[in-house]
Parts: sequence; C-alpha cells; structure tokens
Amino acid sequence: MPDGDSRRQGRTLRDARGLAEAGLIPPAAEADAARVAQRFAIAVTDQVARLIDPTDAADPIARQYIPDLAELDTAPHEIPDPTADGPFTPVTGVVHRYPDRALLKPLLACPVYCRFCFRREVVGPDGGLLTEAQLDAALSWFERTPQIREAILTGGDPLILSPRRLGAILARLSAIPHIETLRIHTRVPVADPARVDAALLAALEVDKPVMIAVHANHAREFAPEAASALARLARAGIPLLGQTVLLRGVNDSPQALEDLLRAMIRNRVKPYYLHALDPAPGTARFAVPDEEGLALMRALRGRVPGFAIPHFVREQPEGGGKRPVA
Repeated sequence: MPDGDSRRQGRTLRDARGLAEAGLIPPAAEADAARVAQRFAIAVTDQVARLIDPTDAADPIARQYIPDLAELDTAPHEIPDPTADGPFTPVTGVVHRYPDRALLKPLLACPVYCRFCFRREVVGPDGGLLTEAQLDAALSWFERTPQIREAILTGGDPLILSPRRLGAILARLSAIPHIETLRIHTRVPVADPARVDAALLAALEVDKPVMIAVHANHAREFAPEAASALARLARAGIPLLGQTVLLRGVNDSPQALEDLLRAMIRNRVKPYYLHALDPAPGTARFAVPDEEGLALMRALRGRVPGFAIPHFVREQPEGGGKRPVA
C-alpha cells in the first residue's frame, strides 16, 4: 500500500485529486472520479484509506468508497428516494413509517460516503444539519406522538455530531415517557473509530436504553482501531447490532459473509440485518439477485452459530418498510 502523507495525517479525502495523491486511484482515473463527485459526495477517512489495497482492482473496501463512472448511469428501476422517506415525513428531520417507531435525522453528513447509499441524492458535506428551530420541532413531534416507543437516530451519521449536541438530543428523547428505547445507526466505529472517545461515551449515558447499529460490509473493516472502539462501547454497556448491505463484489460469497459475521461476533456485535440493495441511482453494479441472496443465507446454516445469522430483508416500495426476502 502507498506511503502517501495523506494516508497518515488523519485527514479525510474529499475529492478526486486527494484520492489520486493518496494512491487510491490512478492518475488516469482522476477526471472520471471528479465527474462523479459533481453529483455524489466523496469522503474517505484515514482509517478507511489504510484498509484499501490499491494494487487489487477488486478490493472490497475500495469498491464501497471509491467513485466509479458507472454511478452516473441510472437504471430504469432506480429512483431517488427508494425508501420513500419523503411521503412519511410529518416534520423536517422525522420519518414515520412504522406505528411504534420513527427516525430522527439530525444531519445528512457522514464520515464516509458509500457508493451504494440509498440516501446518496441528499447526503453530502453540506450536512443538512437541522437548525435549532427544526430540531426543536422534530423533538416536539416525538413528545406529542404517544404511539412512538422507539426513536432511531440516523441520517447521515449521528455520531459525527458534537458530543454536546448529541447528548442534548438523547437526553430530551430519553425524558419522553412513552419512548422506551433509543437506537443510533452509524458507520463511525469502523470508519472513524477515534471519535468513540470519553466525551462521546458520556453523551450516550441517558436514562433510557441506547442501542447502536453498526454498519459494516466486510470483515476487514473490523481493524484493530475499530475493535478498540467497539470494545469501548461494549464496556459502556451499549448493546451493539450489526447491519450489512449485500453487495456484489464485496460480500456476495459464503466465505465473505461468514468472515464478516464472525468478525462481528468477535467484536460483540450481534448480526441483525442483511439488507438487499435499495435501488438508488447509479448503484446497479452492486445488486445481487434475491435468489442468490437466499442461497447465501442457506449456505450460512451450519457455518456460523444460529445467533450470528442476520435477517435478510428488503425495503418495500412506497414506504412499506422492511420485509423478509422469501
């Protein structure tokens, strides 16, 4: 792997030039990557960059994060809002699809930008950070909606908020009598593990149970730094769930999935969901047919413990929510 300074200074690579200077793309690919960046954001943290082997054209970590010109081709079945957030948004920053739970999206920025993201049309460095007034209106919606038992923080990635802001959001949600559990969906422990520090752990200390769903798609993402971050969360008593997207060229083999699930359980992460790919624009190269996914699920039986086998689910069109693939 290259020894470029940008790989060792802890900075995030955010454009095609940075990727080329770091040796993550060849100079000849810089112009194409820049074209992709005009539409879809780029961010590769130092942690992720160190995991990429640029000598491997099929590197499964690079495939998740390095832009590809194919992203500018939209297939006929692909749509900008494949999970139908829009029609189920009662107030800005809230998505309410299930009777007993709702999403809170306090921002639309991430530490890294996945090339298959289902919200790729709206996430980016501008962040979509809710204003104080918008955040207050969103939290007020939770307070006056008594059927909500669980608040799920997503985005974007809530763990890149300042600990002060995150702690204030969690504290206000925790104080709502009818809310029983809080959940946070994040890439931070594997993509930017240094953020899991004492200040963040203190922000997570609220009266209601907090669970963290960690998004990881390949066993190599559980590097020593990620393992340490996850251990800090586990020692703080936070249950850890694993969610994965089934991706062509990343984890679409029995061995790759077994390695990933074993890496999760070694790091105290309970495998939870294996998602079929959402049809966001420009993501067709990652798609795995459902029948192949079902065959992979069958292949896992006997290879890993039963508690390590996730639910294989697909988001239903028009906001129908997650349903088992069968």
